[in-house]
Amino acid sequence: MKYVLEVAQTVFALALAPLVVGFVRWLKARLQNRRGAPPWQPYFELVKLFGKEMVVSKEASWLFRCAPYIVFVSTLAVTFLVPFLFAPLPFDGVGDLLAVVYLLLLGTFFLALAGLDPGTAFGGMGSSREMTVAAIAEPTIALAIFSLALGAGSTNLGRIVTQTLGNPAAAISPGHVLAFAALFIVALAETGRLPVDNPATHLELTMIHEAMILEYSGRYLALIEWSASLKFMIFLSLLANLFVPWGVATAFTPVALAVAVIALLLKLVLLGFFIAVLETRVAKLRLFRVPELLGVSFVLALLAVTSSFLLR
Repeated sequence: MKYVLEVAQTVFALALAPLVVGFVRWLKARLQNRRGAPPWQPYFELVKLFGKEMVVSKEASWLFRCAPYIVFVSTLAVTFLVPFLFAPLPFDGVGDLLAVVYLLLLGTFFLALAGLDPGTAFGGMGSSREMTVAAIAEPTIALAIFSLALGAGSTNLGRIVTQTLGNPAAAISPGHVLAFAALFIVALAETGRLPVDNPATHLELTMIHEAMILEYSGRYLALIEWSASLKFMIFLSLLANLFVPWGVATAFTPVALAVAVIALLLKLVLLGFFIAVLETRVAKLRLFRVPELLGVSFVLALLAVTSSFLLR
């Protein structure tokens, strides 16, 4: 029964991810006095892309064709390890914090290689920038969540959630607050949001994620866009359920699972609203300023680990 619910949770995350991205886009448009596309517009875009023909450069190798599937599958695998609706998870024994970090890095690595593969200027530029961001962002993710793992005595995300539920005072400790700030900054960078990247532009001087996927089309582009929206939901769910785990089901009953769904949706709406407001109030940073911002997030994560270690 637990494994059936785990698969259902993954399907739920996979189906909801485009709506989360569409909601943030719609909210940003309303905050900017624009009508904007409806929140469910990403579903139409995915259907359209899956129906389009794929155009592949003659210079591209097998790596270019395999990368979208690797990116999608690696991101999908993370959803089996993230407590979206309930904890502990049946797959806690299979992977933990380190598995999540390396699976996310695996997708980033192959996407960067795919950007380099056709030999275009934009692809190489985007891959170089993405690796610069990932070199600082990925260790920060590990440190930020590791600060929570110190208190829980385990690196399993489900165990961290249940431990925080059992000790509510830990949620307002300095280590948790610092780790939340660090992970939030990294989430913006890893998902290509402002002020690190602008998901709504194709200006060559500012592109990071879009530059890497500029040569993709059709089904390949649909898989990459779907995995990007799923990655965005994963980071929002980590922020929501690791640091504010109330509402996460610890019993596999219909009432508990219904409450978990409602709680997750409310948390996603609040985080999406905050991100939309932030993106309408800040400008994109210059590229050489991005490592400085990520350096700040790394220091915050390091302080979170130090604080959690000293206050144990």
